[in-house]
Amino acid sequence: MIKEQICILITIVAYLLIVLGIGVYCSKKNNSVDDFYLGGRKLGPFVTAMSAEASDMSSWLLMGLPGVAYLSGIADASWTAIGLAIGTYVNWLIVAKRIRCYSHIAGNSITIPDFFSRRYRDNKNILMCISAVIIIIFFIPYTASGFAACGKLFSSLFGIDYVLAMIISAIVILGYTTMGGFLAASTTDFIQSIIMTIAL
Repeated sequence: MIKEQICILITIVAYLLIVLGIGVYCSKKNNSVDDFYLGGRKLGPFVTAMSAEASDMSSWLLMGLPGVAYLSGIADASWTAIGLAIGTYVNWLIVAKRIRCYSHIAGNSITIPDFFSRRYRDNKNILMCISAVIIIIFFIPYTASGFAACGKLFSSLFGIDYVLAMIISAIVILGYTTMGGFLAASTTDFIQSIIMTIAL
């Protein structure tokens, strides 16, 4: 390894240890199931928005969008970014506030399937099952693409085995998430969003 690769590796290892530390710290702040799944509903709008965007667009924004720009030109990438920005803003403006308020009213719903089931008084939990299956179907490829991006990053930077890099990434992500819950995931996403903004 050359000197630059060693510096990058040290930085990445330090970052991974920091996010695991955040998981440990947040685990001590979680006193209930509501705290674990929703951060006690105490996150402010800025942290929530930055966290949501970092988790929504992290690997796509840093790896996918530049690839689109390289492959098809800046116009396609620009229109994609503009469309996503408008869609995200409208979602936060119209949908997010309403779901946030009503989820509290609808029996303190924790998940979207739970929200739909309680919102429409589905005693048989049919809506809960349908929405859970839809989430599983679409989030498995989404999560896999995030792990694939981590694998490609480590593989291209250090020549580390692609599968090993994905496994290490998955262990770290699962580690801080299972320890600290939503608060840990939001905090690490917020930090990542700041890093992504500076990098972009």
